[in-house]
Amino acid sequence: MKKMIQKYFKQSILTILSAAFVLLACQRELSDLEAADYPNTAEIFNDTFVGMGSNFYFPFVSDGAKPDVFSVDKTTGYNSSASIRIDVPNANDPTGSFAGAIFIVDGMARDLSGYNALTFYAKANQNVNIGTMGFGESKYQVLISDVPFTTNWVKYIIPIPDSSKLTAEKGMFLFSAGTQNTNGLGYSFWIDDLKFEKLGTIARKSSAIFNGTDKVTTSFIGVTTTITGLTSTFSLPNGSSQTQNLPSSYFTFTSSNPAVATVDASGNVTTVAAGQAVITASLGGEKSVGSLTINSAGEFVHAPTPTQDPSKVISLFSDTYTNVPVDYYNGYWGGSTTTSSDFQVGNDHVLNYLNLNYVGIQFSSPTIDASSMSHLHFDLYVPNALPAGANLKFEVSDWGADSVYGGGDDKTASVSYTAPKLAGQQWVSFDIPFKTTLAALTNRNHLAQVVLSGTNMNNFYADNIYFYNDGSIIAATPTAAAPAPSHAASGVLSVFSDTYTNVAGTDFNPPWGQTTTVSQVSIAGNSTLKYASLNYQGTQFASALNASSYGFVHLDYYSANSSSLKFYLISGVTPSAVEKSYTLSVPTSTGTNTNGWKSIDIPLSSFSPVVLSNITQLKVDGNGTVFFDNIYFHN
Repeated sequence: MKKMIQKYFKQSILTILSAAFVLLACQRELSDLEAADYPNTAEIFNDTFVGMGSNFYFPFVSDGAKPDVFSVDKTTGYNSSASIRIDVPNANDPTGSFAGAIFIVDGMARDLSGYNALTFYAKANQNVNIGTMGFGESKYQVLISDVPFTTNWVKYIIPIPDSSKLTAEKGMFLFSAGTQNTNGLGYSFWIDDLKFEKLGTIARKSSAIFNGTDKVTTSFIGVTTTITGLTSTFSLPNGSSQTQNLPSSYFTFTSSNPAVATVDASGNVTTVAAGQAVITASLGGEKSVGSLTINSAGEFVHAPTPTQDPSKVISLFSDTYTNVPVDYYNGYWGGSTTTSSDFQVGNDHVLNYLNLNYVGIQFSSPTIDASSMSHLHFDLYVPNALPAGANLKFEVSDWGADSVYGGGDDKTASVSYTAPKLAGQQWVSFDIPFKTTLAALTNRNHLAQVVLSGTNMNNFYADNIYFYNDGSIIAATPTAAAPAPSHAASGVLSVFSDTYTNVAGTDFNPPWGQTTTVSQVSIAGNSTLKYASLNYQGTQFASALNASSYGFVHLDYYSANSSSLKFYLISGVTPSAVEKSYTLSVPTSTGTNTNGWKSIDIPLSSFSPVVLSNITQLKVDGNGTVFFDNIYFHN
């Protein structure tokens, strides 16, 4: 289930291109302007550039493309002596990891309505698949993917799905080429006779939305779903079929019931009421394959708003908190049947998983140090009645110090839930403790995955996925100072505290043969005693203290790892010294605490038979690292 050869490729070259063209889309489209007479020049490059002007090459530098990969090679061409040459860089090239650009006419747009295809000849210095090629600015952009190049000149055809749209187009050609199938090694390719043509040997076979599938989704008022998977398929002169990716502008969208769901020209479907609506499309007057059925349940019931202190939360997915970087929420490695239909209601983002067998949420870049977190939280909603036999399994993985899956130091832990914990038509909150339920996860310093798996979990929503500390886990070193004492100074005999005047001449590290390392450290500006690698440790007073008029001794202490700790009062001196211990509760993450500090007031009667008028020493013994502050006697 979790076999993972490499990181899920979430952002394809196509996505990179789309992001790059958003900037172009912000400009007013030429085709939206009043009609004008534009040249119908077909040629783009034929030994030299034709009518392109002087400033036409725009590399996708902001997306990581190397800027200087383009040249005119005057030594080779298709039946000529010149061609466009593109030098794809190595994947680790510091100036850019791929080659990608668009050629935009520097001057008047072209009327391409009399043509039905972009054609060119191309070859490479090795057999390779070019990631993306096409034409058009964002509104009428046409793309084909994984274009196979060989070492011989071959003619390529990219059909125009509806040439009537291209009466004022400036985007003549675009490409994006990486090294995904060359093990990161660069290569070169050449293009010649780049032009638009009117071919009588191509025909559109079909068009599609959602890649030709009939998609059914549960929706709610205010949810907007964007139609994706927009394609057209053409028959080429060689008898093969070629599918190309299209923007929504080529399509006409229709809703069967606009009172339930509307659809705009960009393919954005908005649910407006309860009921059912079917969204379909057409291209060039011909119905497209595929549809979207909206089953609206009306108003959306939101997940409970989290109440955990943001300072004690590491959030993967929540609108309440700031989320850490997540590689993806939809890791579908080999054999997964799971699909996603995520949505947004107002400002509330919700994950929607369908047909679950397994899906991975991965956050490996970087991994997460959750060693100070006590729980995994997850909110889940099954919109229908819970199917019989439904179960859901949470698996959390730590990838170890190498932060690599399968590196030999990975740790995992899992827990499964069934009814009645799982329930339908209501939000169910899971608060899964690491210490008990996920105890097999002995390390949490490099968490990288939460994997969901199950049976009969056909449709569910997820929200508020985060790790948090309920106060039971504290850091190795306190980040906050011990609570400030409130006792009046007049009623206090202080040994160690910034709040009071301490007795003079105290030796906090007398040489008793201990292995404890003693230091005074500043915690949030407050002087604090630190006992590291404790076995035992004494405190020697310059002269005996008379505590007989006081009722209590106060301590503030902090430890994330001590499992044994005792505090002693000692009266007199050897050989007649008298000592008595009091057992302290550790680690301080257990029970009531404030930022990991425990405050205790121990009745002095607990130390009988110690002579309270003759306190000569304090002592602690135990293990771990312990911090002390505000040691004083009081009433």
